[in-house]
Formats: sequence, structure tokens, C-alpha cells
Amino acid sequence: MSIELIVLDVDGTMTDSRITYSEDGDEIKSFNVKDGLAIVSWRKLGKKVAIITGRSSKIVERRAKELHIEHFYQGIHNKKEVLEALLQKLDLTMDNVAAIGDDLNDLQMLKAAKISFVPRDASAYVDTTASVILNKKGGDGAVREMIEMLIIKEGLEAKYLALWE
Repeated sequence: MSIELIVLDVDGTMTDSRITYSEDGDEIKSFNVKDGLAIVSWRKLGKKVAIITGRSSKIVERRAKELHIEHFYQGIHNKKEVLEALLQKLDLTMDNVAAIGDDLNDLQMLKAAKISFVPRDASAYVDTTASVILNKKGGDGAVREMIEMLIIKEGLEAKYLALWE
């Protein structure tokens, strides 16, 4: 079975897990552009992307829109439950899922996915569950590293590179 859907946590995977507040109370997060290009490329290969995150943030909503991620869930307590409902909607199974997360609230989702990834700086408790501990830290290209590993595993390298030739 091929991987058709990647599921992304946000804080600690797409970002470095820092949240900065301005004096006016505005929330500031930084996203890695290299991760974004890989996400867009994955979608161009006809694959699906979902964000399932525990926090709610207009910044994350904006990033999801920029990357045209149509399956976007925030403020989620039980990520595995949301993933199961999404799979039913998409007519996929956990055998079609790769997920990335970095902390305890990702644990059940990571255990359920066919392949699970964690950034190098993830919680040690989550590391023991992961299929792959990435070399990159969260917010520092971990999502791209995951996607490029999947592209190699799925035999999609030529198609991936052809997207940008």
C-alpha cells in the first residue's frame, strides 16, 4: 500500500515550537519555506496533506491556506479520532498514512499511522513510538526531510524532480 496522506502536527514540527507574543498580544510563529515547498510538491504529485493541531491560531490557518492544505483541523484534543474520521471521508486506511508529531498529544496518532516520523528534538516518549527519528529539528526542515524520505520510499523521485524542471 502506498502512502497517500501525510498528517502534520504544527508546533514543534512545522515550527520550532516557540510562540512569541507581541506587546499587543499578537501571536508570532515562523515556518520553514523548505518545508512548504516540499508540501506543495507532495500535493502536486497527487497526494493529500492534512494538518491536525492541538492549538488554534489564525497564523496556522493562513499557512494552511497558502499551501492549499484542504484538510485542516485545529484545537483538536484527540488527533487519532480526527484522523480516523478523515480517513473514512477519503476512503483510505491507516496503511496509507504517514504522520509527523513531536509531543505527547501526537502519541496515539503516531502509533496508528503506517509510518510515523518525529523531529530530532521531539519528546523522548514520542521517540520510542516513531518509525523514524529525523535528523532535522522541528521548524528546521523536518517536514521536508520526512517528505523526501517518503518520495524515495514510494519511488517518486523522478516525478518529484520533474515538477521543478
